Amino acid sequence: MSTPDVRKITSAAEAARARTFAARLTAALGAPEVERARFLTELTARLRQCLGQGGAELTLTVRQPGPGRAGQVRAVVRPTPPTRDPRPPWRLALACPGPPAHELPVPAALDDTDPAQAVLAADEETAAVLNRLDDTERLLGLHREELHQTNQGVLALHAELDAAALTQRTLLDAERAARAEAEKARRLLTFLGDASAAVTASLDHKDILRRLSELLVPEYASHVDVWVFDDEQATRNRAHSAAAVAAARTDRPQHAAPYPGGLPGIDDLPPSAMNPTGSVLSIPLTVRRTLGVLTLIPHGDRFDADTGVMLLELARRTAIALDHALRYEQHRDTAEALQRAQLTDLPPTDSLRLAARYLPATRGLNIGGDWYDAFPQPDGSVLAVIGDVTGHGLRAAVIMGELRTALRAYAVENDSPAQILTRLHRMLRHQQPNLYATAMIARFRPGDPHVVWSAAGHPPAVVRAPDGSVRVLDTKPGVMLGVPLPFEYEDHTAELPPGSTLVLYTDGLVERRAHGIDPGIELLSRTLAALDEPHLEDLETCAESLLEPLLHDSERDDDVCLLLCRTTTPGTREAAGADSPQRRAVVLPERSGTGLHRDSVEGTRGEGGRRECL
Repeated sequence: MSTPDVRKITSAAEAARARTFAARLTAALGAPEVERARFLTELTARLRQCLGQGGAELTLTVRQPGPGRAGQVRAVVRPTPPTRDPRPPWRLALACPGPPAHELPVPAALDDTDPAQAVLAADEETAAVLNRLDDTERLLGLHREELHQTNQGVLALHAELDAAALTQRTLLDAERAARAEAEKARRLLTFLGDASAAVTASLDHKDILRRLSELLVPEYASHVDVWVFDDEQATRNRAHSAAAVAAARTDRPQHAAPYPGGLPGIDDLPPSAMNPTGSVLSIPLTVRRTLGVLTLIPHGDRFDADTGVMLLELARRTAIALDHALRYEQHRDTAEALQRAQLTDLPPTDSLRLAARYLPATRGLNIGGDWYDAFPQPDGSVLAVIGDVTGHGLRAAVIMGELRTALRAYAVENDSPAQILTRLHRMLRHQQPNLYATAMIARFRPGDPHVVWSAAGHPPAVVRAPDGSVRVLDTKPGVMLGVPLPFEYEDHTAELPPGSTLVLYTDGLVERRAHGIDPGIELLSRTLAALDEPHLEDLETCAESLLEPLLHDSERDDDVCLLLCRTTTPGTREAAGADSPQRRAVVLPERSGTGLHRDSVEGTRGEGGRRECL
């Protein structure tokens, strides 16, 4: 029935027949019993409501089933006469599997039923629904029993879960405690590694003590005191706790507190006057001998055992670093004293003015093998010498002194720079194998407008003529002194009229690792050419003017030696420096406060290499 069936309902009998018609139609279309009963019940209630208002119009429409869709009965009830109710008419749809369209019953046949039969038919529908309800009740009883059994199982499971949760909480607490212990141990080991690296990176014992205090306060102590036995001034001006004195006397760590400390490997003492209600921990700084005592006061009332073990190990490593620093400082002071003793005074001459500078390296030991020398000969000539021994430290300084002494001795017998270098080369080959040096000797004769020079692997000298032009004496030098092969050096002559300035230097002035030596020589030449005459007349000012642009922006891995030789007309006295005695010029960096710290053992060990300039 694709054509809508429209019925006017004005009485209860018509409503009953309409309901019966809808019931038979939906039954014929195969609608499920429960859904059909719900549909008919709601339809009857709506018709009854409309009858109370005067009447109703019922429209039933059947949608034919098709591919991919089910059949449907749609009911629409409108009140009659129409009301002013703005709400849409009542609609209800019921899905029906439905037979094919050609099998649908004829509407007239569906409508041929009296009210009594309709009532009986309604009872049948009700009985069918009740049967379904009985089945549902039985099924619900089964489900209720199953639910009860399930609840019992759930309760038992909950009990087991509670027991498992308690066990898990216990395990979690144990794991959390273990993790906390592991994290604490990790922090202590990390701190120990970082602190060890910090204190062992310096070769200044005061810097080590400062770093140690900064590391421990406030992380692991509220106060830190280090008593170094060799520091006599600090020992005189400071009072020390009884625990520190006991640690120094027994060479064992001491813990002073009103209660036992329980720290492994540490002796307990009565309370200290420094901290009568808390702890005082004093640890001797011992390597081959006891260098001092480290005393700490905790933030709280005690140190825990793990922290105590860490502090003992840190004190041991600090003692090693402190021992290295003190031995290094002693070695450095001895080397510097030797270096100062080796530097020569420049001689006053009538036709030659001299000025010199020596600057030690800013890294590692402040001592090396660079040297300068100038001395007159019996015939009135003057020899100016500059040299550079490979390596740094005491050995380089000692060899430098031997070369300087041997050079002066050879110069007495022969005034030729080449012959002097030849003899020095032979001596170094036989007496100091595997040790090399570079050197350059220049000879000045009064009244001679030339200079005779010879070089052994040394950077070339730079000359400024009286007219301001600058040239480099770049004749190829001989081999380095000490190279294991025989060699005869040659003399070279360069014009050097009065008013000329000859600059001798070592490679530390012009050589940089990233750029080599040639850019430095070019910069030296440009700087020398840019100087005005007053700077050249005052050689001390001239020396400073040459050093500043080449060294002001970099630390030095190598020593720097500079020797300036300015020729004058014999018998004349230039204004600048004419009445002042010649002096030796030495520049040594300060021990502290300048940033020129000796912070690395590796820096000290890595300074033995020297480039050969050929």
